[in-house]
Amino acid sequence: MAAFSATAPAAVASLTPCRPASVVSRSLAARWTPLRCSPPAPGLRKGHTTSRRVATLLVQAKKQTFSSFDELLEKSEKPVLVDFYATWCGPCQYMVPILQEVSEKLSDKIQVVKIDTEKYASIASRYRIEALPTFIIFKDGKPCYRFEGALPANQMIEQIEQCLQTC
Repeated sequence: MAAFSATAPAAVASLTPCRPASVVSRSLAARWTPLRCSPPAPGLRKGHTTSRRVATLLVQAKKQTFSSFDELLEKSEKPVLVDFYATWCGPCQYMVPILQEVSEKLSDKIQVVKIDTEKYASIASRYRIEALPTFIIFKDGKPCYRFEGALPANQMIEQIEQCLQTC
């Protein structure tokens, strides 16, 4: 049996975990950094006292049934703003209260519809949805304006109003 010296425990404690030399020599700038996320929707922020259930109940959607998306577009009396979203998308969740505000302020000019790209993948592929959220304004059943990404309510209302004047 081998005898251990008194310095052995100190030497063992100072050892670093086994890593390849290439990993150890990397600088901090070259290491992996997580992607930045957009801020969560109001009511879902850290430390907020309301539950998620209460936050989702604040948005009241008017549900209508149509046999097809094309029928919805054709039978609409006003231009339709379609929000292509996914439930896992952070910016899409951020846009929920903003779309509610836009819908209330422009209720006489436009109809707002949300389409889940995971449930209706065929519609999303037909309109080549590659980024979320994507907004398309349809007039007379045809797309006339498209924009992507989360926006504040005032910028979104401004874009919609400019589109309605030019389309």
